[in-house]
Amino acid sequence: MAKKNNWKYEETVDRIEEILAQIEGGDLELAEVFSQFEIAIASLQQCENFLAEHRERVELLLENLGNS
Repeated sequence: MAKKNNWKYEETVDRIEEILAQIEGGDLELAEVFSQFEIAIASLQQCENFLAEHRERVELLLENLGNS
């Protein structure tokens, strides 16, 4: 998962958007399209993992709040 000290969700989303804009722009060679697409998919997985982890934490906090 994305546990690097300097990893930021928002920056990762921005990077994904940049990659998509490059791909959609049509200025990349096909090999670079595949390379950038692979990076975007890995970044999306990091974001999904981050959100899932934090969703679980929120659900646990809400559950504990309800039990108080």
